[in-house]
Amino acid sequence: MDAQSRGRADDIDPADQWVLNPNTGEYELRLTPSAPQSGVPGPRRSASQGAVRSAAPGRAAGRAAPQAPEREAQPSRRRRGAPEEPLPGRRGRRPVKKKSRTKKVLLWTGGIMAFVLVGTASAAYLYIEHLNDNITAVSDDGASTGGFNKDKAINILLIGTDKRTGAGNTKYGDAGSVGHADTTILLHVSKDRSNATALSIPRDLITDIPDCPTTQDDGSSKVIPGSTDVRFNTSLGQDSRTPSCTMRTVTELTGITPDNFMVADFNAVKTLTDAVGGVEVCLAKDIDDPDSHLKLSKGTHNISGEQALAFVRTRHSVGFGGDLSRITLQQQFLSALMRKLKSNSTLTNPTKMLKLAETGTKALTVDSKLDSIGKLKDLGLELGKLNPKNLTFTTVPVVDNPAEKVAATVVLNDTTAPQVFDMIKNDVSFTAVKQQQKKEAAAVAARLKGTKSAAADVRVRILNGGAAAGSAQAELNYLQNDEGVLKSENAGNADAALAKTTLEYAPDQASQARRLAAIMGLSGSALKPGKSVTNSQGLPTMTLTLGKDFKGAGVKINAASGSTPEGVQKSTADKVECAK
Repeated sequence: MDAQSRGRADDIDPADQWVLNPNTGEYELRLTPSAPQSGVPGPRRSASQGAVRSAAPGRAAGRAAPQAPEREAQPSRRRRGAPEEPLPGRRGRRPVKKKSRTKKVLLWTGGIMAFVLVGTASAAYLYIEHLNDNITAVSDDGASTGGFNKDKAINILLIGTDKRTGAGNTKYGDAGSVGHADTTILLHVSKDRSNATALSIPRDLITDIPDCPTTQDDGSSKVIPGSTDVRFNTSLGQDSRTPSCTMRTVTELTGITPDNFMVADFNAVKTLTDAVGGVEVCLAKDIDDPDSHLKLSKGTHNISGEQALAFVRTRHSVGFGGDLSRITLQQQFLSALMRKLKSNSTLTNPTKMLKLAETGTKALTVDSKLDSIGKLKDLGLELGKLNPKNLTFTTVPVVDNPAEKVAATVVLNDTTAPQVFDMIKNDVSFTAVKQQQKKEAAAVAARLKGTKSAAADVRVRILNGGAAAGSAQAELNYLQNDEGVLKSENAGNADAALAKTTLEYAPDQASQARRLAAIMGLSGSALKPGKSVTNSQGLPTMTLTLGKDFKGAGVKINAASGSTPEGVQKSTADKVECAK
């Protein structure tokens, strides 16, 4: 090996230079005795610290790092797209790629969980600089919220494409595919991080794709015309559409604007499963699918690489043999992956975690609001708070397209799909969460405890805020005729639809609120201490707004989390399920 080739990044595994310090519990960069040892690096370096920086992961461990001349602190990071001159003795930072190198998203958790470990190690600054060079980012074209917020619920759009990159991938299906949105998951993480919902969107769902302002290679913007009544998967790739078009389509479909997106392709499935050492899946029967190249016997298997890709692609040998069956399989795979990543065999293995970070940053394409390892680390820390048992996988409720004699596509189930979308918009968990139950119990104790007014003293105006037409009048009739709440009136429709029924009242109306809550079966969380309003007679009154959870006049309302609309499929990440 000549002098010029010595010390290249691909000559040594970066993880071999990181050692657990038993005194601090943190991973530190360890070089040869002749090289200065790394302390906690700050934003600026002295001349002696420069030697450590020059020996960042990727330099051969057996060579002492040369002393770097002291130089002034560098200016702040340039804006993306501006020219950059490489620093002396250091490789220049790779610019953002102008074309989306779309990646298969099924292994999103892999890279993110690795970022958590790398981001919390005291000496990780050196390696983070290297990882930043791996990231590929493309514009969100104004289709996002502007990026996730630590103090709010998070919505990440995960897109897996059928674009074939990497050695050997042309054997799968259409080798010339432009990369459509064939696997799409809207990941919603609750504001309190106690639960999350992963909503799969079928690729063959017939929907409308809006006009998409799209950044071109030269920096100019072009509006790609929308389409009506087309497959969802054409929101990416078709007519040069970018991931921002898929983001706009999801917003149009669900009413939910994603904060960020991540995209991955076939090759990412293989490289990321290899990095974690494979994931364990279960089959309820033998599978031999010549189309996906999956051949596995009934039982439990640890799969990675080509087998993992074949597993997430197979559909003809599971369920009804369609894309909806494949979605269920992919959800089972992701559940298994999350369990593996949460296990001690991964989290306590520095070599495996650093390989995950290396592979993850190369495997995923992200939006322009998520274009640094620091931002990805912050997102990873938020996602790392989740417990697998509180991550629910579900699918947009659909029915066969009635316009087709031979079912090939699907359309929204107009009854249950809006309910699912509203639950996500209103941050309602699909799974009962202990933390939420404790908060609910505290709210019930605080708001429902105390004296109750007589029904005849309850003064309330009723609004329809998303319930079936005529619900406000039906409930009014019930309250007056059956419960004696005579000081009540129908106030028409609310300004906005609500997922849950609410009762707003002033402090001096608390006893009235408790009486009405007892009559209707309202939980403490449905009671909203606030202000009273005046009714048609100019008297102060409470406001009852009937939400989409209102089941009919006289029917008790159950506002607890975990009540999924009837018929909606769901599973949680903590349970091992066998593909059928």
